[in-house]
Amino acid sequence: MPIAREHELHHRRLGRNVGLAVSLGAFVLVVLAVSMVKMRTEIELLTGAGDRAPAVAEQDR
Repeated sequence: MPIAREHELHHRRLGRNVGLAVSLGAFVLVVLAVSMVKMRTEIELLTGAGDRAPAVAEQDR
């Protein structure tokens, strides 16, 4: 015979688990965003496709 009524502890634990899942998801998104921006910046520096690259190239001439 299954237990029909859930204890209050189960509701609290569920809320805590949902909060932890949301926090971990937000952390993963922040790390992903920082990584993408960092890679984009490095690619722009290596290829010279940044906003400052043409101005710096003209000053060197």
